Amino acid sequence: MGDIRTETPARRGTGGGGARIPEVPGFGTVDRVRGTGESPKTRGKALRERVPRSSHDALGPAADGRPDAVRAVEESSRGRVAGLTPIRVGRMAATPFAFLRGSAGLMAHDLARTPVTGVGAQICGDAHAANFGLYGDARGRLVIDLNDFDETVTGPWEWDLKRLATSLVLAGREAGADEDVCRAAAFDTVGAYRRTMRLLARLPAADAWNAIADEELVSYTDARDLLGTLERVAEKARGNTSARFAAKATEECPDGGRRFVDAPPVLRRVPDAEAAAVAASLGEYVETLPEDRLPLLARYAIHDVAFRVVGTGSVGTRSYVVLLLDHRGEPLVLQVKEARPSALVPYLPEVGFAVPEVAHEGRRVVLGQKRMQVVSDNLLGWTTVGGRPYQVRQFRNRKGSVDPAALSAGQVDDYGRMTGALLARAHAHSADPRLVAGYCGKNEELDEAMARFAVAYADRTEADHADLLAAVRSGRIAAELGV
Repeated sequence: MGDIRTETPARRGTGGGGARIPEVPGFGTVDRVRGTGESPKTRGKALRERVPRSSHDALGPAADGRPDAVRAVEESSRGRVAGLTPIRVGRMAATPFAFLRGSAGLMAHDLARTPVTGVGAQICGDAHAANFGLYGDARGRLVIDLNDFDETVTGPWEWDLKRLATSLVLAGREAGADEDVCRAAAFDTVGAYRRTMRLLARLPAADAWNAIADEELVSYTDARDLLGTLERVAEKARGNTSARFAAKATEECPDGGRRFVDAPPVLRRVPDAEAAAVAASLGEYVETLPEDRLPLLARYAIHDVAFRVVGTGSVGTRSYVVLLLDHRGEPLVLQVKEARPSALVPYLPEVGFAVPEVAHEGRRVVLGQKRMQVVSDNLLGWTTVGGRPYQVRQFRNRKGSVDPAALSAGQVDDYGRMTGALLARAHAHSADPRLVAGYCGKNEELDEAMARFAVAYADRTEADHADLLAAVRSGRIAAELGV
Protein backbone atom coordinates (compact mmCIF):
# COMPACT_ATOMS: atom_id res chain seq x y z
CA MET A 1 0.00 0.00 0.00
CA GLY A 2 1.11 3.58 -0.49
CA ASP A 3 3.09 5.16 2.28
CA ILE A 4 0.48 7.70 3.25
CA ARG A 5 2.34 8.31 6.49
CA THR A 6 5.02 10.35 4.76
CA GLU A 7 2.87 12.28 2.31
CA THR A 8 3.36 16.08 2.30
CA PRO A 9 2.24 18.61 -0.28
CA ALA A 10 4.81 18.86 -3.06
CA ARG A 11 4.21 22.55 -3.65
CA ARG A 12 6.93 24.95 -2.49
CA GLY A 13 6.11 28.48 -1.50
CA THR A 14 7.59 31.94 -1.51
CA GLY A 15 8.39 34.19 1.36
CA GLY A 16 7.59 37.88 1.74
CA GLY A 17 8.50 40.09 -1.20
CA GLY A 18 8.61 37.12 -3.55
CA ALA A 19 11.95 35.77 -2.34
CA ARG A 20 12.09 32.00 -2.60
CA ILE A 21 12.33 30.19 0.74
CA PRO A 22 14.03 26.79 0.55
CA GLU A 23 12.53 23.73 2.17
CA VAL A 24 13.99 23.25 5.64
CA PRO A 25 14.36 19.79 7.22
CA GLY A 26 11.97 19.31 10.09
CA PHE A 27 9.37 21.73 8.70
CA GLY A 28 6.46 21.20 6.33
CA THR A 29 6.08 22.70 2.88
CA VAL A 30 3.94 25.69 2.02
CA ASP A 31 0.55 24.92 0.50
CA ARG A 32 -1.64 27.98 0.15
CA VAL A 33 -3.77 26.63 -2.68
CA ARG A 34 -7.24 25.67 -1.60
CA GLY A 35 -9.69 23.52 -3.46
CA THR A 36 -7.01 21.71 -5.46
CA GLY A 37 -7.92 18.26 -4.16
CA GLU A 38 -4.54 17.95 -2.49
CA SER A 39 -5.44 18.83 1.10
CA PRO A 40 -4.99 16.23 3.87
CA LYS A 41 -8.74 16.27 4.45
CA THR A 42 -9.40 15.44 0.81
CA ARG A 43 -6.80 12.67 0.85
CA GLY A 44 -8.44 11.27 3.97
CA LYS A 45 -11.83 11.21 2.25
CA ALA A 46 -10.29 9.47 -0.75
CA LEU A 47 -9.10 6.64 1.48
CA ARG A 48 -12.71 5.61 2.00
CA GLU A 49 -12.81 4.25 -1.54
CA ARG A 50 -10.08 1.74 -0.80
CA VAL A 51 -11.02 1.08 2.84
CA PRO A 52 -14.74 1.76 3.39
CA ARG A 53 -15.49 2.85 6.92
CA SER A 54 -18.12 0.12 7.17
CA SER A 55 -15.38 -2.50 6.62
CA HIS A 56 -14.00 -1.89 10.12
CA ASP A 57 -16.52 -4.31 11.55
CA ALA A 58 -14.49 -7.18 10.09
CA LEU A 59 -13.11 -9.49 12.75
CA GLY A 60 -10.66 -11.42 10.63
CA PRO A 61 -10.27 -15.20 10.56
CA ALA A 62 -9.70 -16.87 13.93
CA ALA A 63 -8.00 -19.93 12.47
CA ASP A 64 -5.37 -18.20 10.32
CA GLY A 65 -2.32 -19.54 12.15
CA ARG A 66 -3.66 -18.03 15.36
CA PRO A 67 -2.19 -19.48 18.54
CA ASP A 68 -4.70 -20.67 21.11
CA ALA A 69 -5.01 -18.69 24.31
CA VAL A 70 -2.63 -20.85 26.32
CA ARG A 71 0.09 -20.90 23.68
CA ALA A 72 -0.24 -17.15 23.26
CA VAL A 73 0.31 -16.65 26.99
CA GLU A 74 3.25 -19.04 26.99
CA GLU A 75 4.88 -17.35 23.99
CA SER A 76 4.47 -13.89 25.50
CA SER A 77 6.06 -15.14 28.73
CA ARG A 78 9.34 -16.10 27.08
CA GLY A 79 12.26 -14.15 28.44
CA ARG A 80 10.40 -13.11 31.58
CA VAL A 81 11.30 -14.19 35.11
CA ALA A 82 10.07 -17.78 35.07
CA GLY A 83 9.03 -17.87 38.71
CA LEU A 84 6.58 -15.03 38.16
CA THR A 85 4.71 -16.59 35.22
CA PRO A 86 2.08 -18.24 37.47
CA ILE A 87 1.25 -14.82 38.93
CA ARG A 88 0.82 -13.40 35.43
CA VAL A 89 -1.39 -16.31 34.38
CA GLY A 90 -3.44 -15.95 37.56
CA ARG A 91 -4.04 -12.27 36.95
CA MET A 92 -5.03 -12.87 33.32
CA ALA A 93 -7.36 -15.69 34.36
CA ALA A 94 -9.30 -13.45 36.71
CA THR A 95 -11.72 -12.06 34.08
CA PRO A 96 -12.01 -11.69 30.30
CA PHE A 97 -11.07 -8.01 30.65
CA ALA A 98 -7.94 -9.02 32.57
CA PHE A 99 -7.13 -11.50 29.81
CA LEU A 100 -7.38 -8.73 27.22
CA ARG A 101 -5.03 -6.57 29.29
CA GLY A 102 -2.34 -9.24 29.15
CA SER A 103 -2.76 -10.24 25.50
CA ALA A 104 -1.76 -7.22 23.41
CA GLY A 105 0.29 -9.45 21.11
CA LEU A 106 -2.57 -11.85 20.44
CA MET A 107 -4.91 -9.00 19.57
CA ALA A 108 -2.24 -7.48 17.30
CA HIS A 109 -2.14 -10.82 15.46
CA ASP A 110 -5.89 -10.55 14.93
CA LEU A 111 -5.88 -6.85 14.04
CA ALA A 112 -3.30 -7.47 11.33
CA ARG A 113 -6.03 -9.38 9.53
CA THR A 114 -8.48 -6.49 9.58
CA PRO A 115 -8.67 -3.42 7.29
CA VAL A 116 -6.31 -0.49 7.88
CA THR A 117 -6.08 2.82 6.05
CA GLY A 118 -2.27 2.93 6.11
CA VAL A 119 -2.31 6.21 8.04
CA GLY A 120 0.22 5.87 10.82
CA ALA A 121 0.49 7.46 14.24
CA GLN A 122 2.52 6.98 17.35
CA ILE A 123 0.17 4.50 18.98
CA CYS A 124 0.03 3.24 22.54
CA GLY A 125 -0.22 -0.35 21.35
CA ASP A 126 -2.14 -1.29 24.49
CA ALA A 127 -4.83 1.38 24.69
CA HIS A 128 -7.35 -0.53 26.79
CA ALA A 129 -9.61 1.36 29.17
CA ALA A 130 -7.49 0.72 32.27
CA ASN A 131 -4.40 2.31 30.71
CA PHE A 132 -5.72 5.84 31.19
CA GLY A 133 -5.28 7.62 34.47
CA LEU A 134 -4.28 10.55 36.59
CA TYR A 135 -0.71 11.52 37.45
CA GLY A 136 1.12 14.55 38.76
CA ASP A 137 2.97 17.08 36.63
CA ALA A 138 6.19 18.79 37.74
CA ARG A 139 4.24 21.13 40.03
CA GLY A 140 2.05 18.44 41.51
CA ARG A 141 -1.07 19.31 39.52
CA LEU A 142 -3.07 16.33 38.33
CA VAL A 143 -3.46 15.59 34.64
CA ILE A 144 -5.29 12.74 32.92
CA ASP A 145 -4.01 10.88 29.89
CA LEU A 146 -2.79 7.55 28.58
CA ASN A 147 -0.29 6.21 31.09
CA ASP A 148 1.19 2.95 29.78
CA PHE A 149 3.51 2.81 26.79
CA ASP A 150 5.32 -0.54 26.95
CA GLU A 151 4.02 -1.46 23.48
CA THR A 152 4.21 1.97 21.84
CA VAL A 153 5.26 2.06 18.19
CA THR A 154 4.38 3.79 14.93
CA GLY A 155 1.43 1.86 13.59
CA PRO A 156 -2.22 1.98 12.47
CA TRP A 157 -4.32 4.38 14.53
CA GLU A 158 -7.25 1.99 14.10
CA TRP A 159 -5.54 -0.64 16.28
CA ASP A 160 -5.55 1.57 19.36
CA LEU A 161 -9.14 2.62 18.81
CA LYS A 162 -10.43 -0.92 18.29
CA ARG A 163 -8.60 -2.14 21.40
CA LEU A 164 -10.08 0.67 23.46
CA ALA A 165 -13.62 0.07 22.18
CA THR A 166 -13.34 -3.67 22.83
CA SER A 167 -12.09 -3.08 26.36
CA LEU A 168 -15.14 -0.92 27.13
CA VAL A 169 -17.42 -3.78 26.11
CA LEU A 170 -15.56 -6.23 28.35
CA ALA A 171 -15.36 -3.81 31.25
CA GLY A 172 -19.06 -3.08 30.94
CA ARG A 173 -19.93 -6.76 30.95
CA GLU A 174 -17.78 -7.31 34.02
CA ALA A 175 -19.53 -4.39 35.73
CA GLY A 176 -22.89 -6.04 35.06
CA ALA A 177 -24.11 -3.65 32.38
CA ASP A 178 -26.50 -5.07 29.79
CA GLU A 179 -25.42 -5.67 26.22
CA ASP A 180 -27.02 -2.50 24.86
CA VAL A 181 -25.04 -0.40 27.34
CA CYS A 182 -21.80 -2.19 26.47
CA ARG A 183 -22.30 -1.72 22.76
CA ALA A 184 -23.24 1.93 23.31
CA ALA A 185 -20.01 2.43 25.25
CA ALA A 186 -17.97 1.16 22.29
CA PHE A 187 -20.04 3.27 19.88
CA ASP A 188 -19.59 6.40 22.01
CA THR A 189 -15.85 5.76 22.37
CA VAL A 190 -15.36 5.79 18.60
CA GLY A 191 -17.72 8.72 18.17
CA ALA A 192 -15.78 10.81 20.69
CA TYR A 193 -12.52 9.93 18.94
CA ARG A 194 -13.97 10.94 15.57
CA ARG A 195 -15.48 14.21 16.81
CA THR A 196 -12.31 15.15 18.69
CA MET A 197 -10.18 14.54 15.63
CA ARG A 198 -12.52 16.77 13.62
CA LEU A 199 -12.23 19.49 16.26
CA LEU A 200 -8.43 19.29 16.21
CA ALA A 201 -8.41 19.40 12.41
CA ARG A 202 -10.20 22.76 12.47
CA LEU A 203 -7.85 24.44 14.94
CA PRO A 204 -4.55 26.20 14.27
CA ALA A 205 -1.70 23.71 14.64
CA ALA A 206 -0.36 25.16 17.91
CA ASP A 207 -3.82 25.31 19.47
CA ALA A 208 -4.62 21.74 18.41
CA TRP A 209 -1.42 20.46 20.02
CA ASN A 210 -2.62 21.40 23.51
CA ALA A 211 -6.36 21.38 22.93
CA ILE A 212 -8.97 20.07 25.34
CA ALA A 213 -7.46 20.89 28.71
CA ASP A 214 -8.04 18.25 31.33
CA GLU A 215 -10.43 20.47 33.30
CA GLU A 216 -12.61 20.72 30.16
CA LEU A 217 -12.75 16.99 29.45
CA VAL A 218 -15.87 16.20 31.42
CA SER A 219 -17.95 18.94 29.81
CA TYR A 220 -16.48 18.40 26.34
CA THR A 221 -17.25 14.67 26.38
CA ASP A 222 -20.55 15.05 28.28
CA ALA A 223 -19.22 12.75 30.99
CA ARG A 224 -20.87 14.42 33.97
CA ASP A 225 -21.90 11.11 35.50
CA LEU A 226 -18.20 10.49 36.06
CA LEU A 227 -17.62 13.61 38.14
CA GLY A 228 -17.96 11.95 41.53
CA THR A 229 -15.77 9.01 40.52
CA LEU A 230 -13.07 11.27 39.10
CA GLU A 231 -13.07 13.41 42.23
CA ARG A 232 -12.60 10.34 44.44
CA VAL A 233 -9.80 9.04 42.22
CA ALA A 234 -8.13 12.45 42.24
CA GLU A 235 -8.27 12.67 46.02
CA LYS A 236 -6.68 9.25 46.31
CA ALA A 237 -4.06 10.12 43.69
CA ARG A 238 -2.94 13.18 45.63
CA GLY A 239 -1.87 10.91 48.47
CA ASN A 240 -0.28 8.30 46.22
CA THR A 241 3.30 9.56 46.58
CA SER A 242 6.83 8.30 47.06
CA ALA A 243 6.64 9.37 50.69
CA ARG A 244 3.56 7.28 51.36
CA PHE A 245 4.97 4.24 49.56
CA ALA A 246 8.30 4.54 51.41
CA ALA A 247 6.51 4.82 54.75
CA LYS A 248 4.78 1.48 54.11
CA ALA A 249 7.49 -0.38 52.23
CA THR A 250 10.68 0.61 54.09
CA GLU A 251 12.11 0.57 57.58
CA GLU A 252 14.69 2.72 59.34
CA CYS A 253 18.29 1.47 59.40
CA PRO A 254 20.67 1.81 62.36
CA ASP A 255 22.62 4.49 60.46
CA GLY A 256 19.50 6.64 60.09
CA GLY A 257 18.80 5.69 56.47
CA ARG A 258 15.98 3.49 55.23
CA ARG A 259 15.72 0.17 53.40
CA PHE A 260 12.99 -1.86 51.78
CA VAL A 261 11.19 -4.59 53.71
CA ASP A 262 10.42 -7.94 52.07
CA ALA A 263 6.74 -8.33 51.18
CA PRO A 264 6.69 -11.44 48.95
CA PRO A 265 5.73 -12.12 46.29
CA VAL A 266 5.18 -8.49 45.25
CA LEU A 267 8.24 -6.85 46.85
CA ARG A 268 11.53 -8.49 47.73
CA ARG A 269 15.00 -7.40 48.60
CA VAL A 270 17.74 -8.33 46.12
CA PRO A 271 21.34 -9.51 46.58
CA ASP A 272 23.95 -6.81 47.03
CA ALA A 273 25.50 -7.35 43.60
CA GLU A 274 22.11 -7.01 41.89
CA ALA A 275 21.27 -3.88 43.87
CA ALA A 276 24.67 -2.39 43.02
CA ALA A 277 24.17 -3.06 39.31
CA VAL A 278 20.78 -1.32 39.32
CA ALA A 279 22.15 1.63 41.29
CA ALA A 280 25.15 1.95 38.98
CA SER A 281 22.86 2.01 35.94
CA LEU A 282 21.37 5.28 37.13
CA GLY A 283 24.57 6.98 35.98
CA GLU A 284 23.58 6.12 32.40
CA TYR A 285 19.98 7.14 33.15
CA VAL A 286 21.05 10.61 34.27
CA GLU A 287 22.69 11.14 30.88
CA THR A 288 19.31 10.67 29.16
CA LEU A 289 17.68 13.50 31.13
CA PRO A 290 17.57 17.18 30.16
CA GLU A 291 20.39 19.06 31.84
CA ASP A 292 18.04 21.17 33.92
CA ARG A 293 16.92 18.03 35.85
CA LEU A 294 20.43 17.15 37.03
CA PRO A 295 20.71 19.58 39.96
CA LEU A 296 17.48 18.10 41.37
CA LEU A 297 18.74 14.50 41.33
CA ALA A 298 22.12 15.62 42.71
CA ARG A 299 20.31 16.47 45.94
CA TYR A 300 19.31 12.84 46.49
CA ALA A 301 21.41 9.85 47.55
CA ILE A 302 20.64 6.25 46.59
CA HIS A 303 19.81 4.17 49.68
CA ASP A 304 18.29 0.87 48.57
CA VAL A 305 16.98 -1.23 45.68
CA ALA A 306 14.24 -3.87 45.65
CA PHE A 307 12.45 -6.00 43.05
CA ARG A 308 8.74 -5.25 42.66
CA VAL A 309 6.12 -7.14 40.62
CA VAL A 310 3.94 -4.82 38.55
CA GLY A 311 0.84 -4.80 36.38
CA THR A 312 -0.96 -7.58 34.54
CA GLY A 313 0.67 -7.67 31.12
CA SER A 314 3.99 -6.62 32.68
CA VAL A 315 4.21 -9.37 35.27
CA GLY A 316 7.46 -11.28 34.83
CA THR A 317 9.40 -8.36 33.43
CA ARG A 318 12.29 -7.26 35.60
CA SER A 319 11.25 -4.23 37.59
CA TYR A 320 13.00 -2.51 40.46
CA VAL A 321 12.21 0.32 42.83
CA VAL A 322 15.08 2.54 43.93
CA LEU A 323 14.85 4.51 47.16
CA LEU A 324 16.42 7.96 47.12
CA LEU A 325 16.55 10.29 50.15
CA ASP A 326 17.28 13.99 50.25
CA HIS A 327 19.10 15.90 53.03
CA ARG A 328 15.96 15.89 55.18
CA GLY A 329 15.33 12.19 54.70
CA GLU A 330 12.41 12.83 52.36
CA PRO A 331 12.06 10.03 49.79
CA LEU A 332 11.89 9.94 46.04
CA VAL A 333 11.28 6.49 44.55
CA LEU A 334 12.26 5.65 40.97
CA GLN A 335 11.03 2.63 39.04
CA VAL A 336 13.57 0.91 36.80
CA LYS A 337 11.46 -1.33 34.57
CA GLU A 338 12.62 -3.70 31.86
CA ALA A 339 11.63 -2.59 28.36
CA ARG A 340 10.91 -5.52 26.07
CA PRO A 341 10.31 -5.20 22.31
CA SER A 342 6.78 -4.10 21.47
CA ALA A 343 4.45 -7.06 21.04
CA LEU A 344 3.05 -5.35 17.94
CA VAL A 345 6.29 -5.35 15.95
CA PRO A 346 5.94 -8.81 14.33
CA TYR A 347 2.60 -7.81 12.80
CA LEU A 348 3.40 -4.35 11.40
CA PRO A 349 4.78 -5.61 8.04
CA GLU A 350 1.52 -7.48 7.43
CA VAL A 351 -0.29 -4.14 7.14
CA GLY A 352 2.40 -2.22 5.28
CA PHE A 353 4.33 -0.68 8.16
CA ALA A 354 8.08 -1.05 8.44
CA VAL A 355 9.65 -2.74 11.43
CA PRO A 356 11.23 0.14 13.35
CA GLU A 357 14.95 0.28 14.01
CA VAL A 358 15.24 0.44 17.79
CA ALA A 359 18.59 1.26 19.35
CA HIS A 360 17.27 0.92 22.90
CA GLU A 361 13.82 -0.35 23.94
CA GLY A 362 13.72 1.95 26.97
CA ARG A 363 14.34 4.93 24.73
CA ARG A 364 11.52 3.73 22.43
CA VAL A 365 9.09 3.66 25.36
CA VAL A 366 10.13 7.06 26.74
CA LEU A 367 10.08 8.87 23.40
CA GLY A 368 6.76 7.26 22.47
CA GLN A 369 5.28 8.41 25.76
CA LYS A 370 6.50 11.96 25.25
CA ARG A 371 5.07 12.02 21.73
CA MET A 372 1.62 11.02 22.93
CA GLN A 373 1.14 12.82 26.24
CA VAL A 374 0.52 16.52 26.64
CA VAL A 375 2.52 16.48 29.90
CA SER A 376 4.97 13.74 30.86
CA ASP A 377 6.91 12.77 33.98
CA ASN A 378 9.81 15.17 34.14
CA LEU A 379 12.18 12.40 35.26
CA LEU A 380 11.54 9.98 32.38
CA GLY A 381 14.68 8.35 31.05
CA TRP A 382 16.27 5.02 30.21
CA THR A 383 19.23 2.84 31.10
CA THR A 384 20.75 -0.64 30.77
CA VAL A 385 21.20 -3.24 33.51
CA GLY A 386 23.05 -6.47 32.82
CA GLY A 387 22.73 -5.93 29.08
CA ARG A 388 18.94 -5.50 29.25
CA PRO A 389 17.19 -2.22 28.37
CA TYR A 390 15.11 -0.45 31.00
CA GLN A 391 12.93 2.62 31.26
CA VAL A 392 13.15 4.81 34.37
CA ARG A 393 10.34 6.93 35.79
CA GLN A 394 9.00 8.24 39.05
CA PHE A 395 7.12 5.64 41.10
CA ARG A 396 3.81 6.63 42.66
CA ASN A 397 3.88 10.07 41.11
CA ARG A 398 0.40 10.96 42.42
CA LYS A 399 -1.01 8.29 40.17
CA GLY A 400 -4.63 7.26 40.20
CA SER A 401 -6.90 5.38 37.86
CA VAL A 402 -10.54 4.59 37.30
CA ASP A 403 -11.38 0.89 37.38
CA PRO A 404 -13.58 0.68 34.28
CA ALA A 405 -14.96 -2.69 35.39
CA ALA A 406 -16.29 -1.11 38.61
CA LEU A 407 -18.25 1.66 36.92
CA SER A 408 -22.02 1.80 37.02
CA ALA A 409 -23.99 1.17 33.85
CA GLY A 410 -24.62 4.90 33.53
CA GLN A 411 -20.90 5.69 33.69
CA VAL A 412 -19.46 3.21 31.19
CA ASP A 413 -20.37 5.22 28.09
CA ASP A 414 -19.19 8.44 29.79
CA TYR A 415 -15.82 6.85 30.41
CA GLY A 416 -15.73 5.63 26.81
CA ARG A 417 -16.33 9.15 25.49
CA MET A 418 -13.63 10.60 27.73
CA THR A 419 -10.99 8.03 26.82
CA GLY A 420 -11.91 8.21 23.14
CA ALA A 421 -11.27 11.96 23.19
CA LEU A 422 -7.96 11.48 25.02
CA LEU A 423 -6.85 8.89 22.48
CA ALA A 424 -7.60 11.24 19.57
CA ARG A 425 -5.60 14.00 21.26
CA ALA A 426 -2.67 11.62 21.72
CA HIS A 427 -2.74 10.40 18.10
CA ALA A 428 -2.98 13.94 16.75
CA HIS A 429 0.50 14.69 18.08
CA SER A 430 1.99 12.47 15.38
CA ALA A 431 -0.74 11.95 12.75
CA ASP A 432 -2.18 14.93 10.89
CA PRO A 433 -5.68 15.31 12.38
CA ARG A 434 -6.92 16.69 9.05
CA LEU A 435 -6.04 13.42 7.33
CA VAL A 436 -7.61 11.19 9.99
CA ALA A 437 -10.66 13.42 10.34
CA GLY A 438 -11.12 13.45 6.56
CA TYR A 439 -11.33 9.67 6.65
CA CYS A 440 -13.53 9.41 9.75
CA GLY A 441 -16.05 11.94 8.43
CA LYS A 442 -19.16 13.54 9.89
CA ASN A 443 -21.59 10.66 10.08
CA GLU A 444 -21.63 7.62 12.38
CA GLU A 445 -20.63 4.97 9.85
CA LEU A 446 -17.23 4.37 11.49
CA ASP A 447 -18.76 4.40 14.99
CA GLU A 448 -21.26 1.71 14.01
CA ALA A 449 -18.66 -0.49 12.33
CA MET A 450 -16.12 -0.38 15.13
CA ALA A 451 -18.83 -0.95 17.73
CA ARG A 452 -19.79 -4.15 15.89
CA PHE A 453 -16.13 -5.14 15.83
CA ALA A 454 -15.77 -4.44 19.56
CA VAL A 455 -18.71 -6.65 20.50
CA ALA A 456 -17.50 -9.49 18.27
CA TYR A 457 -13.92 -9.26 19.54
CA ALA A 458 -15.13 -9.14 23.14
CA ASP A 459 -16.91 -12.44 22.44
CA ARG A 460 -13.68 -13.88 21.05
CA THR A 461 -11.78 -12.69 24.12
CA GLU A 462 -14.30 -14.35 26.42
CA ALA A 463 -13.75 -17.61 24.53
CA ASP A 464 -9.96 -17.20 24.87
CA HIS A 465 -10.36 -16.53 28.59
CA ALA A 466 -12.50 -19.65 28.97
CA ASP A 467 -9.77 -21.69 27.25
CA LEU A 468 -7.17 -20.31 29.65
CA LEU A 469 -9.34 -21.12 32.65
CA ALA A 470 -9.83 -24.68 31.40
CA ALA A 471 -6.06 -25.05 30.98
CA VAL A 472 -5.48 -23.81 34.53
CA ARG A 473 -8.02 -26.23 35.95
CA SER A 474 -6.57 -29.14 34.00
CA GLY A 475 -3.02 -28.33 35.12
CA ARG A 476 -1.79 -27.59 31.60
CA ILE A 477 -0.52 -24.20 32.81
CA ALA A 478 0.29 -23.10 36.34
CA ALA A 479 -1.50 -20.13 37.87
CA GLU A 480 -1.24 -18.36 41.19
CA LEU A 481 -4.64 -16.80 41.75
CA GLY A 482 -5.46 -13.73 43.80
CA VAL A 483 -1.95 -12.22 43.83
